[in-house]
Amino acid sequence: MANSHRAIFFTILLLLAVAAAATASSAGFSPLSPYYYSKICPKALPAIRRVVEAAVSGERRMGASLLRLHFHDCFVQGCDGSILLDATPTIDSEKTALPNNNSARGFEVIDMIKAEVDKACGGKPVVSCADILAVAARDSVVALGGPSWEVQLGRRDSTSASRTTANNDIPSPFMDLPALKSSFQKQGLNERDLVALSGGHTIGFSQCQFFRNRIFNETADNIDEANIDAEFARERRASCFAGSGDANLGSLDGSPARFDGSYFKNLVEKKGLLHSDQALFAGGSTDSVVKGYGSNNGRSFWFDFASSMVKMGNIKPLTGNRGQIRVNCRKVNA
Repeated sequence: MANSHRAIFFTILLLLAVAAAATASSAGFSPLSPYYYSKICPKALPAIRRVVEAAVSGERRMGASLLRLHFHDCFVQGCDGSILLDATPTIDSEKTALPNNNSARGFEVIDMIKAEVDKACGGKPVVSCADILAVAARDSVVALGGPSWEVQLGRRDSTSASRTTANNDIPSPFMDLPALKSSFQKQGLNERDLVALSGGHTIGFSQCQFFRNRIFNETADNIDEANIDAEFARERRASCFAGSGDANLGSLDGSPARFDGSYFKNLVEKKGLLHSDQALFAGGSTDSVVKGYGSNNGRSFWFDFASSMVKMGNIKPLTGNRGQIRVNCRKVNA
């Protein structure tokens, strides 16, 4: 990366960090900081990276799964680790919400990270599960060849979860552009954040149940102006059938184990797998952003994705005396 691009990149991250700190300070909460664990547990971040790299090396798909966990966590109650809580008589687990049930994965990797981090921090819980999710998402992207960024740290863990909020606030793969924009605006994210963060679909897979309607009912045979490439739809029908195969997987772009800009090139060619993917390039206000991200080797996408991840990671964190540092990421401390 050229020195000028690197300078611009870090300037963006610095401005975002300053803005986040100012917002937190005005609200009376302790601001997040990339240096939060520098003194209290300097071995924490290297421990997280080691476990993530091992997990992604063993199964490339895991990188996308860990990134998705952070995304789905932040859109429900803020970035507070609530997605990790198992169901109990008092916890309405988000794991069983429609966007997560039988599709959210990587929980066992988070458990391994937690064990290693606690060991690295002297055998005591110092690093929150919410921070583990944020760092694991970054390290997963890097492990698959994507950009890095300074993760803001110091989040604490929630003592509650909300399946209802997960059902209502996590964007659906069936949404059109207006609904997507509204969903992201509710979290303080703008239209460019929407497109950049959707670019996380340059890695990973989706289950057939989430794209069946698109490949069977959005073609020229069924609507006047199809927004899906006919050959692409036919290829996907080979593993996603009209009446079966709900859990069968389809790659979100042509290189699901490499973080690149091909996702956006696919959208321009009407090869978005999910309806919500293709909605970003369907004659609407985000078309120009998609085109831009698909050009110049995806460089502008990398910059914007990194800055939007920092911004998303600042959604309503619990800091100061709010929340707790869980001993076990799956349950609230006794």
